Amino acid sequence: MADAPPIRTAIIGFGYVGRTFHAPLIRAVPGFALTLIGSSRPVEEVHEAAPEARVVSDPLAAATDPEVDLVVIASPNQSHAALAEAALGAGKHVVVDKPFTVTLSEARRVAAAAERAGRLVSVFQNRRWDSDFLTVEAALASGRLGTIVEYDSRIDRYRPVPQDRWREKPVPGSGLWFDLGSHLVDQTLRLFGLPQSVTLLTASHRSPGSAPDWFHAILTYPGLHAILGAGVLVSGGSARFALHGTEASLVKGRIDVQEAQLRAGMLPGDLDWGIDLDNATIFDGATGEAELLTAADGDYRRYYEGVRDAIHGLAPNPVPPAEAVAVMAVIAAGEDSVAIGRTMPLPLTGAEIAAYEAVKRQTASPPA
Repeated sequence: MADAPPIRTAIIGFGYVGRTFHAPLIRAVPGFALTLIGSSRPVEEVHEAAPEARVVSDPLAAATDPEVDLVVIASPNQSHAALAEAALGAGKHVVVDKPFTVTLSEARRVAAAAERAGRLVSVFQNRRWDSDFLTVEAALASGRLGTIVEYDSRIDRYRPVPQDRWREKPVPGSGLWFDLGSHLVDQTLRLFGLPQSVTLLTASHRSPGSAPDWFHAILTYPGLHAILGAGVLVSGGSARFALHGTEASLVKGRIDVQEAQLRAGMLPGDLDWGIDLDNATIFDGATGEAELLTAADGDYRRYYEGVRDAIHGLAPNPVPPAEAVAVMAVIAAGEDSVAIGRTMPLPLTGAEIAAYEAVKRQTASPPA
């Protein structure tokens, strides 16, 4: 791979996600060249963050540009499926920011397009490499907690004033269930596999009629309930993770620092990058004694390292289509649960379940 030419990469969409996450990570990982930006923003503004990249205003032209090998789609959620299909049809590898698509049918269509094209399609589930999640994942792999019966995972913020952006407007694919919910669902499936059923409640607490800014989801497993939530009117007091098992409980208070570091202008790999000083606490079931557990370090670069190695045939796709479709099935079941007002089964076919289980075994993380 040392002699391989760099993977010429385009980013479509250069708002918060494209500029804050994808561009710095792509530039920080060896083996990529940020070649093209598809954005309607002024060229001068784009070049402040990516001076080496050509800028085109037409997203479809960016998706099919002949001088690009990999297309990263960081545009509004409604555009993900069409742009991914166009890029795959033009022979490109594709990374799609979460959520993969807006509907389960779109997710299936994009996955099928990737298979026909023989190209990689992957979803940017960067929070698999959050320090808090890696800490929980390692604790579960150690067996210290016993059999888990309750898993609580939340990302809360205090943002009382809605912003004038598509993510907070009542359009398909907007709201916290699609946004943060996509991450929390992906992490849950990573740890526990496919749930039996999904129950979801959503609300628009700040502005009735706008996109949901609060959700409470229950993913039911045999002997386990995974409770996922997020809100924007939470000023403190909620833990990022709380797990309860037959031997012990674990609480992790604070969220990974990498997003805050990127917003502050830190570059991936800088001193203190991804270092989490917030220890988790394990509470022993027999004695009640508390033990501090040093948090793992997070590193989002590992996602793009995985994409690079997968493109070169050296490693499996870090977030393959079968896993992306499974996450969208949970999202879709949640949407149906809200609409109908009852618990919903997971809408996956037998073949899709088998494909998911196969890639889950292939991409399972080794115990820490």
